[in-house]
Amino acid sequence: METVAVVPTSMEMEISGKVYRSGADDYGIEISSSGDLPLGLDAGALFVLKSRGSWWHCGYHLTTAIVAPVLLSIPFAFSLLGWAAGVIWLALSGAVTFYSYNLLSLVLEQQAQLGHRQLRLRDMARDILGPAWAKYLVGPMQFAICYGSVVAGVLLGGQSLKFIYLLSNPTGSMQLYQFVAIFGGLTTFLAQVPSFHSLRHINLISLLLCLAYSACATAGSIHVGNSDHSPPRDYSLLGSKEDRILGAFNGISVIVTTYACAIIPEIQATLAPPVKGKMFKGLSMCYSVIAVTFFSVGVSGYWAFGNQAKSTLLSNFMGGGSGAPLLPTWFLIMTNIFILLQISAITVVYMQPTNELIEKTFSDPKSGQFSTRNIVPRLIMRSLSVVVATILAAMLPFFGDIMALFGAFGCIPVDFILPMVLYNVALKPSRRSLVFLVNTLIIAVSSALVVIGAVASVRQIVIDAKAYRLFANV
Repeated sequence: METVAVVPTSMEMEISGKVYRSGADDYGIEISSSGDLPLGLDAGALFVLKSRGSWWHCGYHLTTAIVAPVLLSIPFAFSLLGWAAGVIWLALSGAVTFYSYNLLSLVLEQQAQLGHRQLRLRDMARDILGPAWAKYLVGPMQFAICYGSVVAGVLLGGQSLKFIYLLSNPTGSMQLYQFVAIFGGLTTFLAQVPSFHSLRHINLISLLLCLAYSACATAGSIHVGNSDHSPPRDYSLLGSKEDRILGAFNGISVIVTTYACAIIPEIQATLAPPVKGKMFKGLSMCYSVIAVTFFSVGVSGYWAFGNQAKSTLLSNFMGGGSGAPLLPTWFLIMTNIFILLQISAITVVYMQPTNELIEKTFSDPKSGQFSTRNIVPRLIMRSLSVVVATILAAMLPFFGDIMALFGAFGCIPVDFILPMVLYNVALKPSRRSLVFLVNTLIIAVSSALVVIGAVASVRQIVIDAKAYRLFANV
């Protein structure tokens, strides 16, 4: 089905007898002398989701949102699944998410053709499924995923800083919460970047950084696997039958969450008109990077460490009980610096839904974006959101277990179920068509994974509960 992208920045809109020509100013719209604004273009849309980017910029945003240091957990997922199942699920999850994200893009284009410009996921849910879906389910779910990712990013940044510190000073006494606070300060500074489009250069650097640390992880695995200190490799699945079954679903959840991106509409909103075809090019760029990084790290890491692969490949590089690193200290520090810098970009990307909500609530769209009226609340509220995320990260250093539960209840529904539902409802393909059958199959399988993944996540939280302690130095 041919669709045409029609967006306010590429056309004239007539609302209540007034004509607005887009592209007239920094906000992509001309405000009438009466001060009225077109329907739906609130301060969040005007200031944060500016439609100025190229498909290259879209690719940078997508890569930063998806290709994150969590890919260093893929060897661990393989250890729970084995060679065949691990490679199959990694490839299958990539194919399904690529398909899913393209479906969302097609729905956005189709809705724009009908006169509904949708800049946010909750806009799609409101127009296609109904206001209640947007207000009580999709909106809160997306916000929880994105803000949870900000908390997790601050925590991972603090852990990476601590790792670098201990490599440089093994007897150092600084605690994890101190490093979390330091990284929170950096995030507070980056949070003031005014719009999503303004992150394009940062996200280009982020793309290069993910290639850099993935190359380091792959080279390190190959070096360790061929060295005299190579650990004995065993590719069998460990544990009882129950442990292996639940472990397999845990491994699937890890892989699925690795591909998660809950901000596809917001990224597409940054594209300058005409939009048609640009999202596909951006996704193709992103998934080219995914193919290089995910498979190289997953295969090399599992090959080197087998079923002894830990939750992150860097932990394996630190060696066994003796604690002697298997790689030179300078190499590990360099790899962690790459990771640390990319985490800062990822954290700011996932802050954009929060920033958009802040602008919508506290900014005046009739004043300039950089007027005192808007700068002061922006500075205060964005900083406050980072402070809250930093406190949560310092208090809950086991946040990974909680995020696994979020992944089951949030990432899978948003990335694997909702796009299929939106496409089937909006474009109404024939119930006998291949696309409808494929979408329905994905919905059914993903729904089962939500239930099983939630059970496995709760089980892991119960197991780890005895180690929970606020502000723990892990």
